[in-house]
Amino acid sequence: MNIKLIAVGTRMPAWVSEGYQEYARRLPHECTLSLTEIPLGQRSRSGSVQRAVGEEGRRMLAATGTGQRVIALDVEGRSWSTGQLAEQLGLWLQDGRDVALLVGGPDGLAPDCLQRAEQRWSLSPLTLPHPLVRVVLAEQLYRAWSIISGHPYHRA
Repeated sequence: MNIKLIAVGTRMPAWVSEGYQEYARRLPHECTLSLTEIPLGQRSRSGSVQRAVGEEGRRMLAATGTGQRVIALDVEGRSWSTGQLAEQLGLWLQDGRDVALLVGGPDGLAPDCLQRAEQRWSLSPLTLPHPLVRVVLAEQLYRAWSIISGHPYHRA
């Protein structure tokens, strides 16, 4: 199974890229994680935020593959414990489809992205910086995989 993290924003600081890559490379070939960066929609004083978010959403949906399970990272989504994430990852692996995780920009996800999503996942009730979300997602997916595979990384 391939997991594609589709995130709005480019030119992240080195610590974000390094943190994300550290955990993404730890995942096995049967559960790979890749990143697709979507440019931020044009925002200006005269422009509409909704138009910018809609533009980001169209790009995000275009980056998803046919038949992929789409999961929106959304503050109003369901929170999972690490154990529950491991259960979800196990279900995704059994399903056989690739997974697309959608992370919006500073103004959130477009309504079309939320509508397309089969699940909505909230990492935290806290507002996290979008660059940090990439690192947290990669680490938690690696941790969930370690639980499923019996690897000693996760100690609860």
